[in-house]
Amino acid sequence: MTDPRPTMRVLRGPLVRFLDDPGEDDQPAPGSLSYLQDGALWLEDGRVRAVGSYQDISPQLPAGIEVVDYTGKLMMPGFIDSHVHYVQLDILASYGRQLLDWLNDYTFPEECRFAQRAHADAVAEAFLDEQLRAGTTTAQVFCSSHPQSVDAFFTAAQRRGLRMLAGKVLMDRNAPAALTDTVTSGVADSERLIADWHGKDRLGYSLTPRFAPTSTAAQLEATGAILRAAPDLHLQTHLAENAGEIAWVAELFPEERDYLGVYERYGLVGPTSTFAHGIHLDQAMRERLAGAGANIAFCPTSNLFLGSGLFDRLGCREVGLATSLASDVGGGTDLCGFATLKAAYQVGQLLGQPLTAWQGFYRLTLGNARALHLDRHIGALQPGQEADIVVLDPAATPLLARRTARIGKTANLESSSLGELLFALMMLGDDRSVFATWAGGECLHSRE
Repeated sequence: MTDPRPTMRVLRGPLVRFLDDPGEDDQPAPGSLSYLQDGALWLEDGRVRAVGSYQDISPQLPAGIEVVDYTGKLMMPGFIDSHVHYVQLDILASYGRQLLDWLNDYTFPEECRFAQRAHADAVAEAFLDEQLRAGTTTAQVFCSSHPQSVDAFFTAAQRRGLRMLAGKVLMDRNAPAALTDTVTSGVADSERLIADWHGKDRLGYSLTPRFAPTSTAAQLEATGAILRAAPDLHLQTHLAENAGEIAWVAELFPEERDYLGVYERYGLVGPTSTFAHGIHLDQAMRERLAGAGANIAFCPTSNLFLGSGLFDRLGCREVGLATSLASDVGGGTDLCGFATLKAAYQVGQLLGQPLTAWQGFYRLTLGNARALHLDRHIGALQPGQEADIVVLDPAATPLLARRTARIGKTANLESSSLGELLFALMMLGDDRSVFATWAGGECLHSRE
């Protein structure tokens, strides 16, 4: 018999969360940040019932409620990854190639393995375990072109109670026969998967044409038709990652004015669209994307590993184009958000636009939630939102402990020292810095 009583507990400890974009200055914009030295998250049935100082909340708590003490740690909303390929987990850290060679030498052969459901199940389980170990509670995920790869991923995510977006790759040309679908089969598979999974528990569907060169005009048109009929769906694809890719698109679609124009023609550019990379864009193209409400997923470790180029983050900001942060594993080199932040800072330094810790952690949490239109559910740990939390350990490694010891204890931080602590985590942290990961009010990973 199911216990009808609500599941309640309190997480206590230092708590930082963003309420708005902190801006690009050395200090966060007023009202954009909440930091509680002795914070409390009162969780009930997978959601945040109340958030505030422990002193204010403790008198309201029922007798005997479980209190999980994270004193000396740092709680924040769970990390969000806006672009990642779960089916490329096992080719992570394969010897570097440029994008098109990478696809032919590593990606396509690897993705052929997902024709087997047992293999897809095993990789989905391993991928989600790694995500949670890295503090990531939500991601927008490319599966393979096999519908069973999507079933495997959503099954594993649903069992863990995660909020996830994912979709079957649509690809009807310029790929091995074992991976290609057709216009008809791609639509049929997508519609079945949408019916089975979209809106179920915390799951959402992303239409997933791989990129323009691997879809015919007919397949892109059919994808746009699905999106127009169901605008609550997401869409994810790639855009302007590599010079060779751009030249190939120009050959395949000579009638279009540019790469973005291909997606515009078929109705794929809208407020729920995520375009991975977007490195080689001019300001006019960024303005068109901004006007449509789309977002660009900035994938710094991938862009460096594949030699794709340096992403102009502030160029996007100037025209109001939303950007999100992403790992892009397996082209990226690490699933952990700390690695993404570190590489984003380094790319920014090369362009004279270094990423502050405020902006970095905002992007990994509320900023990515906003870019994916998930901020009503996650990203700020507001009352009523889903209880996805990462607990960070500022002394997780000997070197990090030495660095953060100079800053002070998390229970006694001022604004300037909080920024210093976040920056130290951003540059020296890794998955060992993730002490615990909570999703839907349950602890799904703990380092203890």
